[in-house]
Amino acid sequence: MERTKHFDNLIIGAGLSGISAAHYLKKRCPGRSFAILERRAGIGGTWDLFKYPGIRSDSDMHTLGFAFKPWVGAKAIADGSDIMAYLKETVEELALDEKVAFHRTLVAADYDSAKAIWALTIRNEATSQTETWTCRFLHLCSGYFDYDEGHVPTFEDQDLFDGQIVHQQFWPEDLDYAGKRVVVIGSGATAITVVPAMAEKAGHVVMLQRTPSYVVKLPAKDAFANRLRKWLPSGMAYAVTRWRNVLANLISYRLARRYPKQAKSYLLKEMGKHLPREYVTQHFTPSYDPWDQRVCVVPDGDLFKAITEKRASVVSDRIERFTKEGIALTSGELLSADIIVLATGLKLNVFGGASLSIDSEAVVSGDLVTYKGMMFGGVPNLAVTTGYTNSSWTLKADLVSEYIGRLMVYMDERRYVECAPVLDDPEMGRENAINFTSGYVQRAAHFLPKQGERWPWKLAQNYALDIRQLRFGKLDDGVMRFRRCRERVKSGSREEADTVVSRPVRP
Repeated sequence: MERTKHFDNLIIGAGLSGISAAHYLKKRCPGRSFAILERRAGIGGTWDLFKYPGIRSDSDMHTLGFAFKPWVGAKAIADGSDIMAYLKETVEELALDEKVAFHRTLVAADYDSAKAIWALTIRNEATSQTETWTCRFLHLCSGYFDYDEGHVPTFEDQDLFDGQIVHQQFWPEDLDYAGKRVVVIGSGATAITVVPAMAEKAGHVVMLQRTPSYVVKLPAKDAFANRLRKWLPSGMAYAVTRWRNVLANLISYRLARRYPKQAKSYLLKEMGKHLPREYVTQHFTPSYDPWDQRVCVVPDGDLFKAITEKRASVVSDRIERFTKEGIALTSGELLSADIIVLATGLKLNVFGGASLSIDSEAVVSGDLVTYKGMMFGGVPNLAVTTGYTNSSWTLKADLVSEYIGRLMVYMDERRYVECAPVLDDPEMGRENAINFTSGYVQRAAHFLPKQGERWPWKLAQNYALDIRQLRFGKLDDGVMRFRRCRERVKSGSREEADTVVSRPVRP
């Protein structure tokens, strides 16, 4: 029987968040043993999972890239293959390969408060065997997307369709759409990406949407960043570009939320530079305010170009039913198709789909209140990385990783074995931690953790403010409570007992 593997820290997920967590842990706490558990056969997370045409970043790579690893690619809105190359290069440079245990899925984790240890039930996907791993601190870096299922709505008479139906999350590598009639159902970031990419080879691509989304044209290449690298060392040029883009996004977001009518007018006016006004009014004018849902990026206006060149078109209507030839709409129109792509969104989960418990009592995710956007009230020795909804994911991931590294040093120096934020105000109002009106968020609202009315229980969604709070703020802030493993009385005075830590085992 295989013995239990024990580490000081376990990181779940080898995507952007997991790589960031490993870097800062290794840098700040070289004496701590750690491993990364990854359910897939390779690193990359989301970027290794999705294979649909045109997959690319939806944020500029100078902010989606790591703070510690300059992005030097010519494209700021980068292709998925370039992002994967960047991640692999980072892992190689940091010598993290030996730290990753692949084909390991976290099924459940139970915290033993007497021992201050997490016991993880792990399924080895390669052998179908169950393994037990333990750790002192657990860091979940698996994001909040369900990798096993996407959102797949059921359409009437769907089985009648003679063509092929494909979901964005499970793209067949051998799909041949050259010269074919394609209907892409959806209007979010994936549809905005897939439509112009498929339109390069397809006969014609229709983006069928129920409601419009805001889209904004951005250059795929950042001329400022590319020029700056010619004058400054890559690290310095990257830092300058990163902060320039952070501040520009921060200002534009705050202005959009404070002056939504003006922001909406500006976005529609910008779209009007590329498409006829009537087309913008009919297909690109949402009923909600900017940033009630994420604004979609159109690099170099590729979607607008595909529409003006008649290689793609947009239809705003509702689906009545599928037919043998395609899709019948409530307006009476029939969309003929050889291939239908369901860009209908993702499913969310929490804890990477695992169940958590404390002393065998289940942790109910919907009852939790987030602390500083990365821990939960009453849950010890656990962190979860969740990126920004209004900016690049990695900006927040890096800050969380830095904070955890700093927290580990603080605890080790004082021989603490447990930390847990405590919410002393049960009457404090609560709301969803992710406050988008997007369908994928609303469908998961009942099980998503909540946020409170004030810091540190309310998410800032502000990188500059989070730097001050997470990088420089007090760790012992009166909310975070610390505990030593045990205490004993000797000669009439209290004396701390030594904490026993098992010898680490390599994954």
